[in-house]
Formats: sequence, C-alpha cells, structure tokens
Amino acid sequence: MTEATLSRAEALLLTNRAQDALAELATLPPSEAVGVPATRLRCAALAQLDRWEAVISAATAGLAASGPDPDLLRHLGRAEHRCGRSQVAERALLDGLALAPQDVELLCTYADVCAANGQADKAAKLVERAAALAPEAPIVYATRIQVAYASGDDKGAQRMSREFVAAYPEHPAAHALLGGTSAIRGQVDTAYEGYRQAAAAMPTEQSFAESALELRIARHPLMLPLRPALRFGVLKTWAVAAALIFGLRALGQPVLSAIVGLLWLLYCVYSWVVPPLLRRWMRRNWR
Repeated sequence: MTEATLSRAEALLLTNRAQDALAELATLPPSEAVGVPATRLRCAALAQLDRWEAVISAATAGLAASGPDPDLLRHLGRAEHRCGRSQVAERALLDGLALAPQDVELLCTYADVCAANGQADKAAKLVERAAALAPEAPIVYATRIQVAYASGDDKGAQRMSREFVAAYPEHPAAHALLGGTSAIRGQVDTAYEGYRQAAAAMPTEQSFAESALELRIARHPLMLPLRPALRFGVLKTWAVAAALIFGLRALGQPVLSAIVGLLWLLYCVYSWVVPPLLRRWMRRNWR
C-alpha cells in the first residue's frame, strides 16, 4: 500500500501536480509519512509550489526521524537559500556532500548558492566537478548557465542554453533558460520563442506564460523604438542621449542640441505611455 502511494505521488509530481501529490502523501500512516522516501517527495512537491519554509519544516522533520540523508539535506539547503539564510544553506549542503561527495544534484545546488552569493570561481569549480560526473545531465546544463550568467558571461550563458535545447529539445527548463539569456542580450524574438516553447511544454508553470506574454508585447511594432533601451538598459540609453545633447552644446551647436533634447523628451514620454497601454490591450486579448 505504501509503495503504491509513493508511486502515485511521484507520478503526480512528474506531471507538475504538486498539490495532488501532497494530498496523496497525506494518506500515508504516520510512521511512513516521516520516512525518507515520503519526505523526499513531500519536499519536492512543496518546492514546486515555492513553499520554502514548509520545505524546511518537512526536511527537518525527516532528518530528525531518519537521520542524515543527502537528498533531504539538499532540499534543506536549497530551501534555506531561498529563504535568504545562505550560511545555514551552505552548512546543510556541506553536510550532504560529506555523505555523498559525488552527488551531482548536491554539487549543482551548492554551485547555485555560491553563484548567488558572488562566489563565481567556487561555483564554477563545483559545477565542473558535477560535469565530470554527469556531463549530459539537465541539472548540469542548467547550473552551468546560471553560473555563467552570475559571472557576467551573458554570451556564454546564451551559448550554453542553445546547447541545452539541442541536447534536450523537449525540456521546458532548456527553452526557458534560452528565453531568459536571450532576453538579457536584447534578442527579443529568440527570447519569446524560448519562453513560448517552455510554456507549451509546461502549461502549469505560470511564470513561463507570463514571460512569453511580456516578450510578445516587446515584439509588437509599436515597441520597436524602445528596443535600444531593452537591449542596453535605460541607464546606458539615457547616458548616450545626455552625452549627445551636452556634446552638441559643447561643440557650439545649441540648435541641434535643443532638437535632440526635444526628441529625447518625446522618446521618454513614448516609453512611459505606450508600453502600459499596449500591455493592457494585449493582456485583454491574450489567448
């Protein structure tokens, strides 16, 4: 009976039905509910729902009942990190790696934590250790992309995202990462296609659909004048405009400087007015 319940819960998780998986696990007898297999599934389901404090509670209860376990320590470390307690997260992940030093998921989770904390070199070493053990694993692809992005290598992150999609063309995370890395580089069409395919592959993930809609809005012809700001960022675009305006004035061209200043003001007004109106209209007609 217990094995059947665990199997059903795992199958529900694979189809992103985390709430149903939790309901299935709730039918287990108390002695089995805190066992490692059930707790692993419970933590995974709660993580799918972004209920990170609940993940911590479940993992802690499982560890107290069954003793140290690498998977539960990984869940605990990831959840602590998501809750902003990076030192606690690192301690849990190191405890997990002490038990399973070649656990690829532990290595990648620890690499993510290090990258988020600005320890890019340490993160790169950890993900390379994971890659040496399982070079084609989806989590390795995903973590390498995250580490490259955290290191400021946007171009490398996008290249790795393309490799991830080529290796796993049906994997929603691969398409989402390609969408994200392309958006960072201002490649709106590629970014939209990435998130569109991610949303199609995992329709229950609302963030993929939201990102696809935002990028669909960015692709609209009325947004073409704003592409430089999307590509280079508002501050860089403003800096170029200011340099041009004051540069023309310094060169003794006050009329040209005034014309450019007026055009820049109109551009700013356009950027304030058009995107919200376009977003409202397209959301109303979103299918």
